Amino acid sequence: MDDALLDKLEILADAAKYDASCASSGAKRRTGGPDGIGSTTGAGICHAYTPDGRCVSLLKILLTNYCLFDCAYCINRRSSNVRRARFSVDEVVQLTLGFYKRNCIEGLFLSSGIIRSPDHTMEQLMLVARTLRRDHGFAGYIHLKTIPEASPWLIEQAGLWADRLSINLELASDRSLKEFAPEKDGSSIKAVMGQVGERIWQAKEEKRRFSPAGQSTQMIVGADASTDLSVLETSDTLYRRYGLRRVYYSAFSPIPEASSALPAKPPPLQRENRLYQADWLLRYYGFTVDEIAAGGEGGMLDLGIDPKLAWALKNRERFPVDVNSADREMLLRVPGLGARAVDKIVEARRHTTLRLEDVARLSSGLKRARAFLIAADHHPGGLTDRADLRQRLVAPPKQLSLF
Repeated sequence: MDDALLDKLEILADAAKYDASCASSGAKRRTGGPDGIGSTTGAGICHAYTPDGRCVSLLKILLTNYCLFDCAYCINRRSSNVRRARFSVDEVVQLTLGFYKRNCIEGLFLSSGIIRSPDHTMEQLMLVARTLRRDHGFAGYIHLKTIPEASPWLIEQAGLWADRLSINLELASDRSLKEFAPEKDGSSIKAVMGQVGERIWQAKEEKRRFSPAGQSTQMIVGADASTDLSVLETSDTLYRRYGLRRVYYSAFSPIPEASSALPAKPPPLQRENRLYQADWLLRYYGFTVDEIAAGGEGGMLDLGIDPKLAWALKNRERFPVDVNSADREMLLRVPGLGARAVDKIVEARRHTTLRLEDVARLSSGLKRARAFLIAADHHPGGLTDRADLRQRLVAPPKQLSLF
């Protein structure tokens, strides 16, 4: 790799680090065949994730960090005094193939600043994916960031070649988006989400390929005054209305020469982690946004404990529940029990009456769950109502994790 290309890579890989929405889960198993290159596994091409679910094995770069837009929260905004660079389509293609052949990556995450026009930028992004697929037989994972202001035809072309498309909503509030990113329009972004979601649904019905791993988005947390309740309400709407596969949350990072309207300090990283946990409860555990928010105060999640435990402590009258008779929906609300553990419990109790040691074999979260569970040989007694139950259950944090 020559020095000029290496310099571009250094600039444009660093510029891409602020985008969290790069997980590749959801891609179907695919191999390049004898004349192609690349592959995906059944669970996507990523073999390693950070605790909040971010993928770490994609070549994650911008096509360029030049941008016509001047979004206040963005390090690559038009008025920002940063080093600029731009890849050609062929350079991105060759970098992707080169890193893949050296076993450094298993796919590509490609975004871009807006250059010349939204249509030109979207065309360049699409051409990278099309060239990899059509000219080189690349069967690895490709995630393209779409430009909502671009032509619908170009976005649809991108979906034919990419595994996943994503359109960043950026902020939970349309009012905040208008204030901090005046060139962007929340309604236009959601309209494109609707268009992409409809095409994905049609492709599944017709058994043809179009963004098979779905679409995702990202919201910046802590750049504006939006509460966790507001963020989760927006996420819930996106999941229900547009069928998004995933909403990512990225804690705001202060940038040089920033607008005075932006906070000088980042939000606690724990806030981002709690939002991911709350998002999980929304998607897989049957919680509503209001139930999750009720575990905190003033529309903000409790940073000290995970949102499922926060809800349980404020709804102690619902506990303890009998592990041998409670329905699945209620077992999912027991702190310490994950969805897989609950399914194992429901299956196991069809054949035997469960004791506490049986639950311990089925779930690694028994220490937290036992205060909320009844088993054949266990009743928590007054433990569920103890004033110091929170202190008993919360150990000093060792690392961020989901539940």
